[in-house]
Amino acid sequence: MSVTVYHLNNSRSQRIIWLLQHLQVDYVIKAYDMDTLTRRAPVELKQIHPLGRCPMISHNGRVIVETGAIIEYLVETFTDPINLLPKSLDDKLQVRFWLHFAEGSAMTDIVIHANTANMEREELLKTKVYPRLINIFGFIEQHLKEHEWFAGEFSGADIAMSMPIEIFLMKRIVDIDTKGMERWANQIHQMPSYQQALSKVEKYVYVGKN
Repeated sequence: MSVTVYHLNNSRSQRIIWLLQHLQVDYVIKAYDMDTLTRRAPVELKQIHPLGRCPMISHNGRVIVETGAIIEYLVETFTDPINLLPKSLDDKLQVRFWLHFAEGSAMTDIVIHANTANMEREELLKTKVYPRLINIFGFIEQHLKEHEWFAGEFSGADIAMSMPIEIFLMKRIVDIDTKGMERWANQIHQMPSYQQALSKVEKYVYVGKN
């Protein structure tokens, strides 16, 4: 049975399409537009899950939300012909860490920055938001200077970390060294599965698809 992806253009669900494409899984996309006023998913998605948000998938009668949970489910469920399961306990722990870090730290602080900047609260940006972003993305940068991928070989961790890094590199929110992140981003952008996933959607501005 194919996987259904509930997708908002230019959103976090782009990563799920990329993962499905990489795993060579049959899937269908149900695309929705964001509400122009709230910038959120349309209310009809609440008919599928009470949270009414993307990314969200359905498969074999299950509805799964939250990026990290979806990535874990897909990687564990579909292992043929492509197996992204970690090869060692250390790699497994690294994948788990980066799955949580992507949404719990990196994306969270990017969203906080966007909301704070929109409110023109410059003092809060300088004293709270910018230092946190320097710490978080400096940590990511150091890791990618020392490792080709986030957790051993290419994994679900790289899928999860793609969007926060793409947003950070596009917006250049704080001034830090980004050579490691740029090297890694160029690497994923050249992957056939990444390019194929881009071709499935109307736009994804973080890599220039408008």
